[in-house]
Amino acid sequence: MKVWSFYKNFSSVPVFTGTPFLTFEINNLLQLCSNSKSVDQGKQTHQQIIVHGQSHNPFIITKLIQVYTERDDIKSAQNLFVKLSQRNVYAWTAMISYFSRNRLIKECVNTYKEMKLNNILPDGYVFPLVLRVCAKFSSSGIGVQVHRDILVCGVEWNLQVSHSLIDMYSKSCDIRSAKRVFDLMQEKDLLSWNLIISGYVCNELLDLAVEMLRHMSKEGCQPDIVTLNTVMDAYCRMGQCDEARKIFALIKEPSIISWTTLISGYSRIGNHGSALNIFREMIYRREVWPDLDCLSSVLASCQLIGDLRSAQEIHAHGIKLESPFAFHRSSGPALLTLYAKCGRIQDARHVFELMDRTDVVSWNSMIHGFAELGIKDLAVEYFKEMLIIGIKINDTTLSIVLPVCDVKFGKQIHAYILRSSFWDVTPIWNALIHMYSKCGCIGNALCIFSHLAHKDIVSWNTIIGGLGMHGLGQDALHLLEKMSHSGVQPNTLTFTSVLSACSHSGLVDEGLDIFHRMVEEFGLNPRMEHFTCVVDLLTRAGRLEDATDFIGKMSVQPNKHIWGSVLAAALAHQKVSIGVLASENLVELEPENTGHYVTLSNLYTKAGRISDALAVRKLMETKGLAKGSGCSWVVDGN
Repeated sequence: MKVWSFYKNFSSVPVFTGTPFLTFEINNLLQLCSNSKSVDQGKQTHQQIIVHGQSHNPFIITKLIQVYTERDDIKSAQNLFVKLSQRNVYAWTAMISYFSRNRLIKECVNTYKEMKLNNILPDGYVFPLVLRVCAKFSSSGIGVQVHRDILVCGVEWNLQVSHSLIDMYSKSCDIRSAKRVFDLMQEKDLLSWNLIISGYVCNELLDLAVEMLRHMSKEGCQPDIVTLNTVMDAYCRMGQCDEARKIFALIKEPSIISWTTLISGYSRIGNHGSALNIFREMIYRREVWPDLDCLSSVLASCQLIGDLRSAQEIHAHGIKLESPFAFHRSSGPALLTLYAKCGRIQDARHVFELMDRTDVVSWNSMIHGFAELGIKDLAVEYFKEMLIIGIKINDTTLSIVLPVCDVKFGKQIHAYILRSSFWDVTPIWNALIHMYSKCGCIGNALCIFSHLAHKDIVSWNTIIGGLGMHGLGQDALHLLEKMSHSGVQPNTLTFTSVLSACSHSGLVDEGLDIFHRMVEEFGLNPRMEHFTCVVDLLTRAGRLEDATDFIGKMSVQPNKHIWGSVLAAALAHQKVSIGVLASENLVELEPENTGHYVTLSNLYTKAGRISDALAVRKLMETKGLAKGSGCSWVVDGN
């Protein structure tokens, strides 16, 4: 209303009003237009400027350019700017500000260069605007050139300019230059420290970020919530979430960013129970409410541990807090995958219907969910539907659908890949190798592998696993040697595949040699799957005594799979004493499994240990595990 009343009064001013007074009145009106953020009022004021003969007044036109750029009416601003005879630093700043604010990088930089060519000296307001977009041009050295201009103009002492330089260098992955600017600053405020700490975190120099917090305190600058959140993020990225939690305890009023940083940190290191407990604590406190990022992080934990109940609660919570579309767009993939993993097909389909059907991520999640459940037909059906309705597939789509394809459809996808832009994407070729190996076409898998331009660790592991699957143990061993000579370092999965190949091919001595080389030559610590492979290798060969000796020297407690392998071999080779040992351990590992007691009782009987057999039967009765007697029914048809 204030603008309109002023505008009405101004419209009645005679055109012959004195210039100083008129300039003052127009300037006031333009300032009101700027404050009101109204484009229409700005244009009407422009008309009055023309009517009152002020369209050639550089001061007035510069102010009008500022109004237009603030309202994002760049076309009107450019029309005035081009015609302006005396372009001062304020007019240039208005144009640069618009381009910087709207991330029009080339336009911003080019306007800055043109400003210099016109011998207009940039000031402390212009440099931060240009530096804001310079990170995108880090390879061309534009940011460095702007820094030189800052030194020439003598404004390096300006606090805002220094902050912009630190931010630009940090985002350009030149943290050393950012630290040099920081060290040369005569005055450092809280934002200065926050920027350099954030820069260290962005450049993965996490130890230095934590160290800067200590230096900050020594310098007498107290951290705020932004500082503490950033340091928490550094600790979480290092996997030191308990240290992050100590920092969290220092925050009097944690924001949603604080909570989300901690939740996602625990989720990232696989401590999903703690992630869920922290989320529940946040809800219980009712100080802040979860946003989409927070809900996505905690749902990722639910998905990875298969916590259906918690996921359902969070699902209900998310729909109440956010619009269903926004929530499902953010958290839908994790939620859909979890429902599919838990066999809740209808729930998964319901979530899918609420997700963005044009987003390839939604389709990928649905296909992945069915693939995880082993429902291959539905996974392929959704993939085909994607193609029919024109959803643009990506490398992830192909990588998740290929493992569930039969050889016929797999070959069709193979032909599609050769014609598409995915022909040089290694993960897709790895998926093809796996598909052909699984479908019995090991020759096709080897052909793809041999012609693969870039072989990564997954490529080698996949083909070695495929050879082992087909009982080609010697070929798997040969490829392991070739892999080592190619410069690709084998990992624990590689040795699992090789040991499995040796087991299926009866290469006992070779397998044992590979196991020892894994530890001694490659410095890898054996995991449970490696121990299981070696025990399986020995028991398949009938070397049961060697298997039990090996188990006795294991660095981890043997699980049910290891003792189950020993028991099966003992029964096959009539090794009663070893069978008893395996059964006793299985009873201890799974005390609720009736079958283990029955097997142990029968083995005791075979060994002549009748009293032990009776004791096992009695123990079963005590535990309520007694097996009922067999019987049959005869139904009288009359």
